[in-house]
Amino acid sequence: MFDVVIIGAGVIGSGIARELSKYNLRTCVLEKGSDVAVGTSKANSAIVHAGFDAKPNTLKGKLNAKGNAMFDKLSKELDFPFKRNGSLVLCFDENEVDKLDELKQKGEANGVPGIQILGKDKVLELEPSINENVVAALYAPTGGIVCPYEMTIAYAENAYENGVEFKLNTEVKNIKKTENGFIIETNKGNIESKLVINAAGLFADDLNNMVSKNKIEIIPRKGEYCLFDKAAGSMATRTLFQLPTKMGKGVLVTPTVDGNLLIGPNAVDIEDKADLSTTQEGLDDVLGKAKLTLKQIPMKQVITSFSGLRAHSTADDFIIGEAEDVEGFINVAGIESPGLSSAPAIAEMVEEIVVDKLSPAKNEKFNPIRHGIPKFREMSNEERKELIAKDSTYGKIVCRCETVTEGEILNAIRRPLGARDLDAVKRRTRAGMGRCQSGFCSTKIVAILSKELGVPETEITKFGGNSKLLIGENKEI
Repeated sequence: MFDVVIIGAGVIGSGIARELSKYNLRTCVLEKGSDVAVGTSKANSAIVHAGFDAKPNTLKGKLNAKGNAMFDKLSKELDFPFKRNGSLVLCFDENEVDKLDELKQKGEANGVPGIQILGKDKVLELEPSINENVVAALYAPTGGIVCPYEMTIAYAENAYENGVEFKLNTEVKNIKKTENGFIIETNKGNIESKLVINAAGLFADDLNNMVSKNKIEIIPRKGEYCLFDKAAGSMATRTLFQLPTKMGKGVLVTPTVDGNLLIGPNAVDIEDKADLSTTQEGLDDVLGKAKLTLKQIPMKQVITSFSGLRAHSTADDFIIGEAEDVEGFINVAGIESPGLSSAPAIAEMVEEIVVDKLSPAKNEKFNPIRHGIPKFREMSNEERKELIAKDSTYGKIVCRCETVTEGEILNAIRRPLGARDLDAVKRRTRAGMGRCQSGFCSTKIVAILSKELGVPETEITKFGGNSKLLIGENKEI
């Protein structure tokens, strides 16, 4: 019997797990994927929104600015990349400048500090690559950028180190309410828990609807992106938005914490919760809209495209709280944008609900500090020499595009909740995320995984399941 079972190991589920590890609770996280951060948390805009877009007095409005303010401390404690680079909402029509003022008023109502409206000259002074048709912009200095999957991994590792159990490749098939709590039926047997926290992202409606008569509906909203080489990363230093529409915040242009340039997304409601395809039509739409923001788009610098799915609720707000008709079943559903920005505040909100329900004692051994994998590419030569002297594997470059060493890959595999497939190594080290998109390093990483895990290379997968990279061995070579 667990005290709490969290379903979903994205940034929300992992963040909640970390908060609950501050207490003497037997907590378990169930994740049907082969790793943490394999859903919405691995493919999104990576933006820490300031909080001016959400409607005041909604959960989005209340939690965005609060969550944003928590990132500085969290990123230091958990050692994940975060940069407060500021954001601009660009207006290209004199007749729509009043909409910037409306955003400013919403931001002020939501508690966003320092926002102001800038004229054309100041905007172009800050960002010379912006299209000269711009007439004004809303500037929010607290806007930021983060690596969402590194943040999720950091949350999960710290929760694990503080006593939370993680069960990966564990899919929930059914949930039954009992007198003392719940029986959670999975592909790996039944699990009992006093409380259930539903942080299942796109599938949160399925779980809620297993136990509650108050049905919710989650619509997968797909967004497509283009990622540009680091050579194009300096085209924008701040996150550049266009005035938002009812379908979202529109196409944005932003630097990433790793120095690339990211453009996207579009917003298309779909039915298939597993559809991560990109289309020529969708990418053309994204890049076409981005031409309004930038003077020119360096198309020769595109290194990959991808899509992500957002869990859009028909309630059009976060759904957080105990189901009215099912005591102990806590929904954390419909967490779309600004979900990543609000994640720290959402975790605290759920923590308060659990503490109120169970009245647990504090975990006096809780350690808030987590150390990430040393990043060879960011070190001085003196630091590199010192590291190699301690461990020679840090002197062997495996991924040339991102300057990732064998030592970093071994660290990714051996650390808490370590990598077990190619994409898991990529998320922890960036090996394979550079210009060649793993064209040169993938075979080396497969060999390292095979040796470390003690399995044949033919058993190594790209992202778990049946995503095997090799089908056999040619004995004649």
